[in-house]
Amino acid sequence: MRRTRLDAATKDLDPPFAIVDLDAFDHNAADLARRAAGHPIRVASKSIRVRELVSRALERPGYAGVMCYSLAEALWLSEQNVSEDLLVAYPTADRASLQKLAANETARQRVTIMVDSLEHLDFVDAAIGPHADIRVCLELDVSWRPLPGVHIGPRRSSVHTAQQAKALAAKIVQRGGFTLVGVMAYEGQIAGLGDNPPGQPFRALGIRFIQRRSGPELIARRTAVVSAVRQVAELEFVNGGGTGSLELTGSDPSVTELAAGSGLFGPTLFDAYQSFKPEPAALFALSVVRKPTKRVATLFAGGYIASGTPTPDRQPSPYLPEGLKTLGFEGAGEVQTPVTGKAAEQLGIGDRVWMRHAKAGELFERFDEVHLVRGDGIERTVPTYRGERRNFG
Repeated sequence: MRRTRLDAATKDLDPPFAIVDLDAFDHNAADLARRAAGHPIRVASKSIRVRELVSRALERPGYAGVMCYSLAEALWLSEQNVSEDLLVAYPTADRASLQKLAANETARQRVTIMVDSLEHLDFVDAAIGPHADIRVCLELDVSWRPLPGVHIGPRRSSVHTAQQAKALAAKIVQRGGFTLVGVMAYEGQIAGLGDNPPGQPFRALGIRFIQRRSGPELIARRTAVVSAVRQVAELEFVNGGGTGSLELTGSDPSVTELAAGSGLFGPTLFDAYQSFKPEPAALFALSVVRKPTKRVATLFAGGYIASGTPTPDRQPSPYLPEGLKTLGFEGAGEVQTPVTGKAAEQLGIGDRVWMRHAKAGELFERFDEVHLVRGDGIERTVPTYRGERRNFG
């Protein structure tokens, strides 16, 4: 029984604390590689935020490179020799980090920054003045636009068509100080939006309709974009996908690598997919500190709300013992999280409840360390980014 095993492994710890079950982590890593079907997976560090676990994934067959969420993070991971291939997934306006990048030859060889307009290049030039080559990746907007004025997908790049991509690529190539090495296209409406949300059958039908229609359109458009950009630049990589879209993105002949991170931890938002089921690997434990009624147990702390839309699916969820749920009128709170259900009747003061976060790496912004559990023991305890005094926003 998993609860018994986890309780035994952590019996000497006082909640709140966080763990990663290495058996589940390794199972998930292998399953992601299977789904990638031979494409290398770039590890999305924002979904991990534990340096030890980023390195653990990279040591496995089928994984190569890191997708960082800030330039400052990429520079730090380069200093720590975590990887020699660091792609910053979002454009940067961090002047200090740009100056560090320009001054560090090793970092310039390892780090690629993201752009989708000439304004990004202008900002870099203004921040660091005359400089040696900065590696850049062009991001493509892959939202689905079935009708004029309709935008389905994340609001990311301003580059949507092959014509726009080729025009920008040509200007990057003609401009001194930059080398265009890659294209990235993240299909958030598929990779990050589960097609089987629990208890929402009509929403599920709508999501599946969007994904069935947007997937083929995206493959055709991304293929055209990559072909157009390759006419003016020699690309090292074309990155796409996420945990929720590995099979679809891998079927695109223009893509050379995939990205994933959340699937290593299996947070609750990824319970909403039909085609795959990651094992819950990242968990946190809370203590029962009150029993206001027979069927309600109040846990200390726990209000670790995920970013995104302010909807119930962004709240953490009770996991073990089974049969618990939070109260609709209170939810998970800063100092207390009441849970109810038949299992609550058996809980007493000091008992622990295992919880799951809605998203992956955000959990570890709450903890300085994470205990790596193997079997019924703790293999070791390692710092999170926060524990290493690194906060990248």
